Amino acid sequence: MVTEIKLGLCNPPDPIYLYVNQGEVDGESYIWYKFNISQDKKIPVPQRGLTGYVSELRLTTKEFKGKDNLKLDIVISADELYIIRTGVETNFAKSFLLAASLVQDFDKPLIIVANAGDENTVFCNLYDAATKTKIYREWSRDLDWATLIRDIQCLLGGTSSSVSEPPLAPPKLSVVPQALHPQDLRVKNIRTLLNYPLDLVKEWLEFQHVDRPSLLDISQINELIKSMCLAWAADKCEYPNEAESLYQKLVIDAVASGADELTAINAWMQQVQAAKTGAV
Repeated sequence: MVTEIKLGLCNPPDPIYLYVNQGEVDGESYIWYKFNISQDKKIPVPQRGLTGYVSELRLTTKEFKGKDNLKLDIVISADELYIIRTGVETNFAKSFLLAASLVQDFDKPLIIVANAGDENTVFCNLYDAATKTKIYREWSRDLDWATLIRDIQCLLGGTSSSVSEPPLAPPKLSVVPQALHPQDLRVKNIRTLLNYPLDLVKEWLEFQHVDRPSLLDISQINELIKSMCLAWAADKCEYPNEAESLYQKLVIDAVASGADELTAINAWMQQVQAAKTGAV
């Protein structure tokens, strides 16, 4: 995509964030909105569609009411740079990922449409901007969302490469880095993935006489992560040792072989859930 650069006075090139949610402000309903930080006010966006080029897909942790929430950021290049931000577990995120998983060429513009559902839910429809054709994939309970995200990221990472360049390695499922020590960020990202209570982590650290994981040695951090994971799995396996056995194989052994830890834990969680379903 080649964009003409306009010279002269302009506003800072900050991205425009679109937040997905149903609501009403001053009698005006919306299904996504912009947010004015200085006025602490939501600004309804009347247009339900956004046409542009999907340039990036990333996961970001944001704090809300004292808890970390995992968000999906869909970065769109258009007349401005837009970032559509929604919870990674929302219907909007999943319906977007379903449709986007069928796109093979992200060098072509797409239309992202927000559609209201029942009980304040919002869904996403995706269209080919040139043909106005809807891109649709059937919903399935067995979908691996982490794999969908990774596959889309891989295609997005390769769209700018030429034929003569070597293929890009598939990107790992990871959270956008914050200004934290790598081990503190590691624990934070895994705790967010597990939805593990922050207070329990703080209590565990107090027993070690520290206030953050990076002050521990690596074996203690590994033990903290393992204890969080097994606590998550405590009520999800028929046999007590099943979750730990799967953790050894799918997380510890996989990471030792070079796998991304966050992706490995996500796969382990799905396997534990599948084992529970099979036992019912």
